[in-house]
Amino acid sequence: MTTVQLRPPKNRVSPRAVWLWTVTDAIEGAVTVGGITLTAWAVDTARWGWLPDWLVDRIWWVPVAVACYSVVKLVVAPRWRYRVYRWEVTADVVYTRKGWISRTWQLVPITRLQTVDHTQGWLERLFDLATVEIQTASHAGSSTIKGLPEAQARQLSEELAARAGQLRSDAT
Repeated sequence: MTTVQLRPPKNRVSPRAVWLWTVTDAIEGAVTVGGITLTAWAVDTARWGWLPDWLVDRIWWVPVAVACYSVVKLVVAPRWRYRVYRWEVTADVVYTRKGWISRTWQLVPITRLQTVDHTQGWLERLFDLATVEIQTASHAGSSTIKGLPEAQARQLSEELAARAGQLRSDAT
């Protein structure tokens, strides 16, 4: 019996994906900190009686702590994601790896592909990036490659759809 070792996929996403993820995290952080700040203001102003006094007296620490976390996440997460996130298409498999602490290695056989979607959100359009979503009949078998240059994502989705159609017609 031969031993096959799982190796990292060869391709990285576009370096522009770091900026996309940074902007996305900044928007998410601003909305979260803003909502928590409004809540802290409401608690501080109304002095809600059902909350313990020690919590009301220190309520402003909550938005400060969340803001600090958001800044760390903003600086670390996109760069770490870029270092980890990889993809590759071989003759018969679409292969992806993602995850920070827990890594997910996913191999999707091209013969199992049902749909290949090329999507581009408004922020992705600003950075000329796109996402390729590969779906099989099984939810667990589906995969997503985010942060590809738009032209490469379009070409990849067309190529995968054509190859899946050829392989499926050869199998009948």
